[in-house]
Amino acid sequence: MNKNMKKALTFIGLTFFLNYLMVTLYFALGGKWIMPGSFIIATSYMFIPMLVALVVQKLIYKEPIIKPLGISFKLNWWFLAAWLLPSIIAFAALGVSLLFPGVEYSPEMAGMFEKFESMLTPEQLEQMKNQAAASPIHLIWIGLLQGLIAGITINAVAGFGEELGWRGLLQREFGYMGFWKSSAIIGVVWGIWHAPIILQGHNYPQHPLAGVLMMIIFTLLLSPIFSYVRLKAKSVIAAAIIHGSLNAVVGLSTMVVKGGNDLTVGVTGLAGFIVLAFVNVGLFIYDRVLAKEHIMIS
Repeated sequence: MNKNMKKALTFIGLTFFLNYLMVTLYFALGGKWIMPGSFIIATSYMFIPMLVALVVQKLIYKEPIIKPLGISFKLNWWFLAAWLLPSIIAFAALGVSLLFPGVEYSPEMAGMFEKFESMLTPEQLEQMKNQAAASPIHLIWIGLLQGLIAGITINAVAGFGEELGWRGLLQREFGYMGFWKSSAIIGVVWGIWHAPIILQGHNYPQHPLAGVLMMIIFTLLLSPIFSYVRLKAKSVIAAAIIHGSLNAVVGLSTMVVKGGNDLTVGVTGLAGFIVLAFVNVGLFIYDRVLAKEHIMIS
């Protein structure tokens, strides 16, 4: 086993152990997957890969952190792509969702309010509906603006918690495998890492068991996109921005959709998978035809 693989497996092993232990202890101590506890655990969950990456890089292997892990704030156009691409993906997934049988456009956001019925009291739900009706601007545009702001601020910080591990340490250690193989392995690992919280209904509340497989497919499709942005930007910060921005706007893809379920509609459903497949193809064509530096060469 070469040094790169050994280092990568050390990172993966420690990350999985700590994250899985966190969730296990939370439920063992009586925790429930409801707000605010679920939010605290899900947010804390994201920072474990960063902490493990720092420990493995600096304390175990005694190597520098900044340059090897790609921590750079030197801006280029790929930072802008990282910021805006998630919104394009979200609206494209919305459009594809509307092509499915039994799914329809609902500007009054009936589908979204149905999802909140199990989380809010009737009074709270009615108040939310009244606020939406009274707003001079449709909530989807307010959500887009809020998502764009969050994507480069607080959500990017949370995204960095994951990305320093996935696109920082693992991207470097698996680099010798080539772009596609390394992206695929990182994507699968990344998806399985989500399993404990997916089983609690995170992202796929209607289908938690099937959601584990769906999340692996989702991250498998997402991984080459994030990897490409990270490599072209020459910065893991850009990866944190695209990660944070996607988390911030993912809800837009189902906000005005009625029908379907969490396996079919939205960015994390089949509609999103179709969109992500097209984005991967688009990046491949761009890399081969227009890019001066070819990254997707193997």
